[in-house]
Amino acid sequence: MRFNISSKTLMNHLSAVSKVVNSKNTITILDNFLFDLKGEELVITGSDSDTTLKTRIVVNDAEGEGKFAVNAKRLNELLKELPEQGLKFEIDDNNLEINIYYMNGKFNFIGINGNEFPQKALNDSDSLTFAIPAKEIVKGINQTIFAVGTEDLRPVMMGILWDIKPEEIVFVASDTHKLVRYKNFRTQTGLEASFILPTKPASIIANIFAKEAGNVAVTIDSKCATFTTEDYTLNCRFVNGKYPKYNSVIPVENPNQLSIDRETLLAAIRRVSVFASQGGLIKFEFRQNEIFLKAEDVDYSTLAEETIPCDYSGDNLIMGFNKTRIIEVLDNINNDTVTIMLSDSSRAGIFEPEKQEEGEDLLVLLMPMMI
Repeated sequence: MRFNISSKTLMNHLSAVSKVVNSKNTITILDNFLFDLKGEELVITGSDSDTTLKTRIVVNDAEGEGKFAVNAKRLNELLKELPEQGLKFEIDDNNLEINIYYMNGKFNFIGINGNEFPQKALNDSDSLTFAIPAKEIVKGINQTIFAVGTEDLRPVMMGILWDIKPEEIVFVASDTHKLVRYKNFRTQTGLEASFILPTKPASIIANIFAKEAGNVAVTIDSKCATFTTEDYTLNCRFVNGKYPKYNSVIPVENPNQLSIDRETLLAAIRRVSVFASQGGLIKFEFRQNEIFLKAEDVDYSTLAEETIPCDYSGDNLIMGFNKTRIIEVLDNINNDTVTIMLSDSSRAGIFEPEKQEEGEDLLVLLMPMMI
């Protein structure tokens, strides 16, 4: 086998596939990229057994066809040291000796039989397929991934729920302290289904699909999902289990409401949080047309207080929020003004952008701390 390819093109595609490959694998072959040459198309695959990513590249002057595997770390390190130029790959079909010729030299090493690389099972015959613009997938993931749980004791929370309905797709994530529900009305599949997308493939999808302009074909069955674009195919297993009924934890009656400039509130929280105790508690006192913030660490006799104006209507309430979590919430609301809705001091606060973007609805729930 032989083929020619640009070093920059190859490096760009390998950078994407590398995101799947673990630094340590229980199955040794998964330390490698799988190269599969057919005609003028080269398909490169990386896998960690749960998630598999394939990328397709058109190559030049191709001869022969077949599969071979190359150590991912070694190949990445080699390519990083090369300036942009043409590369010529020559592979001996008998002993899998690989020669990579570049401008002033060559690399020589032995590959691995590509047939040893595990093949991903196809989706079930009862699978469902729908199309969604890549930018809508990226938006849904980026709006929710910060709230995904990280505790192994609750594995169903370690991913993003896709709650697919005929006229909308709802993305949900929660770590039990905060919950994000992002509704997308712009994508109407006409289907009903749901699955939990693990954090790792979600991050990869958001990264590689951010540059895609067209649609993504999404195929789901009882165990896995496949996302396909012109250049990439990603297959991943779902998180097993049933996601909690997220709507049931969102307070319906919230008579206490305020609107405030998001950056003003963020800046004030960051200032007083410097003096918060190890638990990160900041006290919020919501009162007529203002919020009073207080953070203190009695062990070190430190205290910070600040009052900021706002448009508030409701009862005087005193609540506690964790400094890190409330900063995360406000950082992920992309609007100049944030609306906060409160039921009482013991129940979760609801955070929303004052003006929702067309065709979507974003809601963030944040549990209070005990004062």
